[in-house]
Amino acid sequence: MNIALIAHDKKKKDIVNFSIAYEKILEKHNLFATGTTGSRIQEATDLKIHRFKSGPLGGDQQMGAMIADDMMDMVIFLRDPLTAQPHEPDVLALMRLCDVHNIPLASNIGSAELLIKGMERGYLSWRNVVKQSD
Repeated sequence: MNIALIAHDKKKKDIVNFSIAYEKILEKHNLFATGTTGSRIQEATDLKIHRFKSGPLGGDQQMGAMIADDMMDMVIFLRDPLTAQPHEPDVLALMRLCDVHNIPLASNIGSAELLIKGMERGYLSWRNVVKQSD
């Protein structure tokens, strides 16, 4: 599966800890991340990550393009709901694309853990059926 890992500044430590905790699962998949998030995860783990630009510099839009082209299977985007983001329209567009294309989206650690554990158990296999029927 292709999995996006994104985090706002105040959530970067959380996504790094998440990546460390689930490294054995994540290493079996193709990982994509925005710039700083990807570099922090790579520094803390042995995961191979394709890094895009930083979110505010176009990374969110690069992820959005993959989602729109049905090239992303899951998005883990740890958002900071208490801090205004200058690129909020890009964030909302990315989330909207996930909804339009039925891409599972986790916006906090609780939902991220449910998605990753569900994926490990095969609960997201419906995505493969949908892709094959297109």
